[in-house]
Amino acid sequence: MKVIDKKAIAEVLEKYISDLSIEEIELSIEIPPPELDFTYAFPCFKLSKFFKKAPIQIAQDLLDKIKQPEFIEKIEVAGPYLNFKINPKFILESVFELKSDYGRIRETSKIGLKSRVVIEYPSPNTNKPLHFGHVRNMVLGKSLSNLLQYKGHKVFQVNLNNDRGIHICKSMLAYKKWGNNSQPDKKGDHFVGDYYVLYSNRVKEDKDLAKEAQDLLISWEAGDQETLDLWNKMNKWAISGFRETYAKFNIKFDKEYNESDLYLSGKEKILDALNRGIFEKTEDGAVIARLKDKYNLEDKILIRSDGTSIYITQDIYLAYKKKEDFNYDRSIYVVANEQIQHFKWLFALLDMLGFKEDNFHLSYGMIDLPSGKMKSREGTVVDADDVIEEVENLAFEEVNKRYPTLTNNEKKKRAKTISLAAIIFYILKYSYVKGFIFEPDESISFEGETGPYIQYCYARIASIISKTKQEIDLNIKWQLLAHEKEQFLVKQLAYFPEIIDTAEKTYNIHLIPQYLLTLCQGFNSFYSACQVLSDDKELEKARLLLIRCVQIVIKIGLDILGIDTLNQM
Repeated sequence: MKVIDKKAIAEVLEKYISDLSIEEIELSIEIPPPELDFTYAFPCFKLSKFFKKAPIQIAQDLLDKIKQPEFIEKIEVAGPYLNFKINPKFILESVFELKSDYGRIRETSKIGLKSRVVIEYPSPNTNKPLHFGHVRNMVLGKSLSNLLQYKGHKVFQVNLNNDRGIHICKSMLAYKKWGNNSQPDKKGDHFVGDYYVLYSNRVKEDKDLAKEAQDLLISWEAGDQETLDLWNKMNKWAISGFRETYAKFNIKFDKEYNESDLYLSGKEKILDALNRGIFEKTEDGAVIARLKDKYNLEDKILIRSDGTSIYITQDIYLAYKKKEDFNYDRSIYVVANEQIQHFKWLFALLDMLGFKEDNFHLSYGMIDLPSGKMKSREGTVVDADDVIEEVENLAFEEVNKRYPTLTNNEKKKRAKTISLAAIIFYILKYSYVKGFIFEPDESISFEGETGPYIQYCYARIASIISKTKQEIDLNIKWQLLAHEKEQFLVKQLAYFPEIIDTAEKTYNIHLIPQYLLTLCQGFNSFYSACQVLSDDKELEKARLLLIRCVQIVIKIGLDILGIDTLNQM
């Protein structure tokens, strides 16, 4: 079934405009202001230089020539614009018949139809719990994976555990000195993190601990078995804890890499490139990449004068390894904007090495919490699990207040679903490039720009549909859907595939939650003005079809975002 959208309008206009390509025509088509009873508008300004006429006259001439296809209900001139209204029948038919496929695959995207895409996230350190910044990372990585999968791409989700280095040895040292060989009495990453905090506190009083941690790192690099056994044990605890948090967001990786398995191979690549004259040696014996002339970047030391490698060497090898493992068309790194410079260096270095693959750094802004809302373990960083628990408690209070007669288990079940919706939606409604403050109380509101608000809209439609015995199908009297609130909903449904396409091409996931807010606000406005269940069964049937189509699109959008729906809130 053909989806009626801008491209369909462009195909109509193309027959009468030989001076612009169909792509140029489609790009020119606009969405008119909401108060206008039209779906799309085509401005005729560009055509003046070809037709040698005023845009207003060009619009009128086109109107006189166009043979109106069935899917267009009306065409009118408004100054220099040619306005088109899509027949609601064709929009609702597309949604109702395609269902979850509505908006799935319509055209080749900028990264190619059915591309192979590797998305790397959240890349934690194994010496402490995931912090709240990781939550934004996870939500972005997961939703982008969902979106690209929905659009037909083969997506591989991978993770890099930063499991070696001095920061890991700090938690190991504290456990070795004061852990008494105890087993975790809490979530594994929190247990390990307690020892990192303990080290951070004790080193303020005992400066010798810093040297002991460095000695432990030397022992690790030398392959000391006792040190390796401790390292393996604590890493397993930390990673098992991470996986519990990943599971809450339904995150499963196709492959997890460990820095400890990569860094030596990265160093070998650098030394091989040195021998081939790609990199140079400094006077003190360090290996350096000269980047100023070709890449306008500062030169980068890759191996220190003492022979030790730096973090970027492992990323160089990992790029090759991911290509080998997944033969990707594009590799996306979901990493905060603090690492913009790192990825400029990385991509330049890979280019110097002849690695010409398509790499992209999805650089996102910082997320903060209002002061005093939640306590931090270290005074600076808030643990992800603490925020999740706090929002879940707030959601439980809201459910308990609204539905006191539910069983405690049902309240907890709903609270968990609502709290995750609150966190995910609140994070994703902002453009990923922007930082923002996460407001826990605001996020779980059933009103406002929140995930629970969208879930509540879905549940309200489910409740209405459950109260009718009517069969919902396309056999309705289309002329009955004439109310302005109904027409607004139909228009919004028409725009959904385009929203999904744009999000796919730009990675601007926030377009989806923003769209869902507009759609649900439109539904609630319709619900206040138009009674669905009524004695007029023909009108009831038409409106049931309309709200069912709204529900279908809400479900697609929430699925992409990684949010579950509820039939009852």
